[in-house]
Amino acid sequence: MNEPGPLGDFLRARRARLRPEDVGLRETGPRRRVRGLRREELAQLAGVSVSYYTRLEQGTSRGASAEVLDAVARALLLDDHEREHLDRLAGATRHPSRVRRPRPEKLADETRDLLRAVDGVPALVLGRRTDVLAWNTLGHALLAGHLNSLGPDDPARRPNMSRMVFLDPHCRELYADWKRKARAVVGNLRLAVGKHPDDPLLAELIGELTMKSPEFVTLWRDHRVTPCDAASYELRHPTVGPVTVTQQTLSIARAPDQMLIVCTTPAGSPSEQGLALLRHASGHRTPTGTLSATA
Repeated sequence: MNEPGPLGDFLRARRARLRPEDVGLRETGPRRRVRGLRREELAQLAGVSVSYYTRLEQGTSRGASAEVLDAVARALLLDDHEREHLDRLAGATRHPSRVRRPRPEKLADETRDLLRAVDGVPALVLGRRTDVLAWNTLGHALLAGHLNSLGPDDPARRPNMSRMVFLDPHCRELYADWKRKARAVVGNLRLAVGKHPDDPLLAELIGELTMKSPEFVTLWRDHRVTPCDAASYELRHPTVGPVTVTQQTLSIARAPDQMLIVCTTPAGSPSEQGLALLRHASGHRTPTGTLSATA
């Protein structure tokens, strides 16, 4: 028997999230033993047969049309990001690809220049698996001053932001609302898995976090997909104290799988003053020969 796979897991998780009253249904029949809509209810809302929808969840139907996916998405009340994720998962079941060990990600010269251009604010570049490909001096000092600043130079030892959030005690203490940051990281990882379902290194990262972090397991089972585009976080920095920054994610045209993360503060705010103090404390110098780490 085929395993349900990512598509089936996602459909079941989203179906379990809905209550009958969410979609205009009245509770009838025997008391529910599990939360969420029944398969037959979802199939009725989507206008497909129960047997067809069951095959879709069980991973035995690999040819769902765009019209069927539209109907299922509407029935599940998916938002735009979730709908795109559904399309990617369905596409992966139709066109399975050969699993190849990917090459280490590299930074283009233009990306190095971009990181240099934002040297006045904390910034870093993340790869498709949230590996830190580069950070500037202030980005390193703000988010990972306890780690070697040259870490991103070595592909085999690059820091990984998802691993740091869940497994590094420093990061757990850094974010005042750690749970909100953790949810954002997991939502972003779900998107990455949808885009790259056959990436063995991404699968290894998910496996490691599953083995080592019960909190990750709980959040991963929820199947929420949320891009980390812009969010404000209060940081409890060990050097300068409380600082509130907005972490904004910018896409990189020459490398669509890479992201530039910049941390900004309101003009004239105490947090801006805190970053100025951190800039002074870190010396704001670019070590010789560490372009990829500090650009």
